[in-house]
Amino acid sequence: MRTSLFTTLAALLCALTAGADVAPMKDFDVTQVNGKWYLVGFSTNSQWFVDHRDGMKMGVTMMVPTEEGDLNLSYATLNADGTCWRTSHLANKTETPGRFTFHSQAWNNDNDMRFVDVQYAEYALDYNIKTKAGVSEVLVKLYSRTTEVSAVVQQKFRQLALDGGVLPDNTVILPKNGECPDV
Repeated sequence: MRTSLFTTLAALLCALTAGADVAPMKDFDVTQVNGKWYLVGFSTNSQWFVDHRDGMKMGVTMMVPTEEGDLNLSYATLNADGTCWRTSHLANKTETPGRFTFHSQAWNNDNDMRFVDVQYAEYALDYNIKTKAGVSEVLVKLYSRTTEVSAVVQQKFRQLALDGGVLPDNTVILPKNGECPDV
């Protein structure tokens, strides 16, 4: 138990140290992320994820920029029983292009989200620092315009997660899943 706690605390310390240095990509263009993205990869040391990762599957995120430069994010994933789990956020732009902040009602946490690598027609890597009750955790997401991603892109995703202090076992490529209607 002590070793597990120590490992978790060490990973969290690494994540917080690394997170402060993660900058959004240069020349980020919010209008180019408009549209449908599959959430293909997920990586975090969050205990919730560790407890539930085996049941997680691919979902769909719609990213819609506003006229003001903010970003509407709507996510949906199909549950095993045929129902859909949905959430949405308005990510507010910051003074730094590619960096957004929002409060999640579903998880009651504050999010500092950065697009660190985007090939607009192919994939996007999102580095997010989630803070709840004064405790911060790193969450790295791999989005793709299709349900498939190359080994090179998967490696970029895994490396970003490692650089953020996420333990290797806590980085997954999600299994394919059916889609919810009206995503």
